Amino acid sequence: MSLTGTTFLSTLIVLSAVAVLLPLLLWSRLRGPRALRTAGRLLMVVFAQGTAVALVFVLVNNQNNLYDDWADLLGTGDHVQQAADLGADGTGGIALKRLPRIRQHFTDASGPGMRGVRETQLTGRVSGVNAEVYVWLPPQYGRPAYRHHRFPVVELLSGYPGSAKAWFGSLHAADQLRPLMRDGRVAPFIMVAPRMNLLAGVDTGCANITGTVNADTWLSVDVPKMVTDNFRAQAGPAGWAVAGYSAGGHCATKLAVAHPDRYRAAVSMSGYNDPIGEPDSLAAETPALRRANNPYVLLRDARTPPAIALYQSGQPGDGYEAATGLAQIAKAPTTVHAVYVPKSAGGHNMALWRPQVVPAFRWLTEEMGLLHGRAAATPRARSSAGSRPAELASGTASPAAAARRP
Repeated sequence: MSLTGTTFLSTLIVLSAVAVLLPLLLWSRLRGPRALRTAGRLLMVVFAQGTAVALVFVLVNNQNNLYDDWADLLGTGDHVQQAADLGADGTGGIALKRLPRIRQHFTDASGPGMRGVRETQLTGRVSGVNAEVYVWLPPQYGRPAYRHHRFPVVELLSGYPGSAKAWFGSLHAADQLRPLMRDGRVAPFIMVAPRMNLLAGVDTGCANITGTVNADTWLSVDVPKMVTDNFRAQAGPAGWAVAGYSAGGHCATKLAVAHPDRYRAAVSMSGYNDPIGEPDSLAAETPALRRANNPYVLLRDARTPPAIALYQSGQPGDGYEAATGLAQIAKAPTTVHAVYVPKSAGGHNMALWRPQVVPAFRWLTEEMGLLHGRAAATPRARSSAGSRPAELASGTASPAAAARRP
């Protein structure tokens, strides 16, 4: 029985109702020795509490897309087949352009918000990862007028724990953006959501760790190769962006800073720079890994500032300091747009990030030069910190707070 399926939820609802009725009907009718009656009543209480807790957990899980299946919940899932040493660029010396095109088999994805989303099981030829990837095509993709058009792509990264479905389910990305793309107010992006939870009980930190996982290569090499092999997608970096929330926001920024040859822009909502921001991150296990996967350090130490644009939103104590830290050290052609989200907008959850989806995609449309079909060669001039009131449905922007060094 699927953890996120309707059948399991319905079963829990029925069991919860039964758990309430049993004590009403049987509490005073139990017969036998006192010890037996006490044990029976205790079992009814435990049953009622257990079903209530399980029902609340499933409702919260379905609302926030935290765990896809029982393997994710129980920590038994492992999607890494091998983790070879792939070198500094994460390709293992493989000439990616010479890899043969592989046609993937896609099925219709199921679940809330997944209308029009396709699912495939991808075996990463370079990373050694085997996991699911979800793809959503914009309204224009099937129109005859666009049959020779190649579309820009945004890779969507979930937090930890989190499901790749979350962007479509909990954040309603497709439902929010579909009418805006149809009307030309947002560029018609292909949206791609790969699995992020690759190992049981830990966050990979989007890192390549020889012998453990090549999560960076999975996201920045194998997934893009699959998309360009199977869809009319633009090539990176000009046509590619990456977006994420929480741990996924950290990964989005890190991937763009580390691979400006693969991504032109990144969106981070409530992200962080130092991998220690997620205690379960594999990238936080050693000082060397922390430095190698900290976008602040990578940007600060870059010999040549990368031609990328970064959208960084957060609240005080939850992403905003990381955003302003990046803005302080960025040098042209790198641009950083730090967006202040007031505390009144909510906590570190989907309700905070959901209203930020549209402003972020409008920013991507502009920064990537996709208005009216124009293609930009480089990002625009550096953006200042802060945001206009209209940029966030959740509240009005305030002046930039003092930044702390990440």
